[in-house]
Amino acid sequence: MKKLKKYIKRLIKSIIQRFSDNSQQPSPLNSHPSSVTIPTVSSRWGSGLVLVCSQCAKERSPSGSDQRGATASEDLQNWLKSRLKFEGLWGEFRVVSTSCLGVCPKGRVAVVLGNHAGGDNCQCLIVDPQSDRELLYSHIKHKI
Repeated sequence: MKKLKKYIKRLIKSIIQRFSDNSQQPSPLNSHPSSVTIPTVSSRWGSGLVLVCSQCAKERSPSGSDQRGATASEDLQNWLKSRLKFEGLWGEFRVVSTSCLGVCPKGRVAVVLGNHAGGDNCQCLIVDPQSDRELLYSHIKHKI
């Protein structure tokens, strides 16, 4: 589990660095300088990313808000987006669905919180998609 957390932290840090760094540095995956540059942009989600595993809790959520019945992770992701928009924090954070994070908690959802700093500021949380919503939201707000 510790190795997975370290791997996820490094991966998120690398992703955030690529999208937030406006310099023309070579990719960390390719140590020799390249004659081809990849354009970078500044992100609007300055406070961080919230990655919600789309594979966790695949069963249909009992409180799914749409008519086809959302999965528990989809329902959690939609709730987070709505809550951030309601609180006026949507531009500060970006909630993104991701494929399997390799944690696979039974009946729960893996959520990774990361920001531009990466490193120790990255957290992989295992949450109950219904009862831990407010607690998760408070973790996200403290990233500001």
